[in-house]
Amino acid sequence: MNGDILRDAMISATNNLSNNKKQTDDLNVFPVPDGDTGTNMSMTLSNAARELEKLSGETAGKIASVNASALLRGARGNSGVITSLLFRGFAKGIGNDEFVTAQNLADAFAFGVEAAYKAVMKPTEGTILTVARVASEYARKAFEEGKNALEVFESALEGAEIALAETPELLPQLKKAGVVDAGGFGFVLILKGMLSVFKDGVIIKGENVQVEETEEETGRNAAGEFETEITFTYCTEFIVNRNPECEKEPNDLRMYLETIGDCVVVVDDEEIIKVHVHTDHPGNAIENALTHGSLVHLKIENMRDQHERQKHDAQNAKKKPAKSADRSETYTPVEPVNPVGFVSVCAGDGLADLFRDLGVDTVVSGGQTMNPSTDDILKAIETTPAETVFVLPNNKNIIMAAEQTISISTRKVIVLHTRTIPQGITAMLTFDPDADDNTNAIEMQKAAEKIATGQITFAARDSQADGHNIKKGDLMALTGGKITFVDNDLEKTVLKLLKQMIKRDSQFVTVITGEDVTEEQASEIESQVQEKFGSKVEITFINGGQPIYYYIISVE
Repeated sequence: MNGDILRDAMISATNNLSNNKKQTDDLNVFPVPDGDTGTNMSMTLSNAARELEKLSGETAGKIASVNASALLRGARGNSGVITSLLFRGFAKGIGNDEFVTAQNLADAFAFGVEAAYKAVMKPTEGTILTVARVASEYARKAFEEGKNALEVFESALEGAEIALAETPELLPQLKKAGVVDAGGFGFVLILKGMLSVFKDGVIIKGENVQVEETEEETGRNAAGEFETEITFTYCTEFIVNRNPECEKEPNDLRMYLETIGDCVVVVDDEEIIKVHVHTDHPGNAIENALTHGSLVHLKIENMRDQHERQKHDAQNAKKKPAKSADRSETYTPVEPVNPVGFVSVCAGDGLADLFRDLGVDTVVSGGQTMNPSTDDILKAIETTPAETVFVLPNNKNIIMAAEQTISISTRKVIVLHTRTIPQGITAMLTFDPDADDNTNAIEMQKAAEKIATGQITFAARDSQADGHNIKKGDLMALTGGKITFVDNDLEKTVLKLLKQMIKRDSQFVTVITGEDVTEEQASEIESQVQEKFGSKVEITFINGGQPIYYYIISVE
């Protein structure tokens, strides 16, 4: 298996996933119009395939390296980022070798799984992580039994298919819906596409199905969930510029951090170690990290002031996904003339204008069903004229892709974990131009997480979720990502949701109107809201023009 064969295998995998992306998307078990794992993974692989098609006569190591780099830049949503990490480890296993062998193939699977598990804050079994891990175990066993490279790969696929079939036993939501995990299903499609070339020399042809930008899998399929209980006080993040003379391994740092905290994420390459940990002793984490090299992009956040995070944020999606942008578009980085700049992700002209009014330099079009890639966000960062760039993803499925830019941007990048539009707005309002970057990062994040967010959307399918029997087309009210009630009257839904959200100490309410609300509806609802709640709180209405959500509501 030389470089050309590996190249063809990745192109075949891309086509196989693209041909079956709708089938992958349909594995969603949540009633909100989302779950487009297959589309996100397909778009991630397509970015790499375009680069691989330009290469010929290269070593397997070179092909694996180019593939990993392109996947990282094209990664969309959590599923896309995890896929890119699997192949980043894959490239590490192949190394600089001219050919794919039984040994480096077994190593490649193992390194890929290690990279993916290490990057996820809270790995969830029954997802793509489980499928990849079992595939790696089967590959290793085949190698130890003396099998050749093709047989090792076939064994990996066998293990992946067995693990995929068992995902419903690990995630009750999947079992109840009678489906397997979407991300794991997509990974099996990738392996099958590759095997077609390895075994039969046949590149699976693409069906030229238009790839659309859409949302990632449901919270039940997503591997990277935030914890709901705050066991340790400080969320500590930083990057270590590795000292080449240091003999310590990144895993040594990871093992130490595990003894003083939880939610440990340690991602490394030849030059840096990226660290995230929840701990009561951030100073100890920093001191230990300094033995590995110098620190940059340090952020320490007190989480005791935050609201309880939700375990399963419902995913919301767009009825008519937007077409993919032209990824061949070039851009020229601008000079960083300002000390600080901002990049925000949002969908809707009204919201884009609002963020610009608040001081955002560059708006990336995206959100639910339109996850921008790592490269899209990187371009926005590089074309923002600032030395330090704050990035507001405003969606939990964009955070991982945004964080991949930290190690590859020429700027200092600070990614705030804003998971909703109201959180992004509040973060911008909190920015203090007289404070330093670290202080602003802490205060902006703290303020964002104190905001209560409500959303009103529609059910894309019949389902049972969060204790509700839901019919396709029902209106669903969500708070903190969970479905709180179901109705079929928009005005009643808005009033009921506001009644639930407004507390005795609430002072400000912002109501953002979506593109699917008529002017007549918006005017009538605004009148009713002002009449019912105007004497209790200050209410602001904004025409956001956002898709998916009829209304987005914030209360503080």
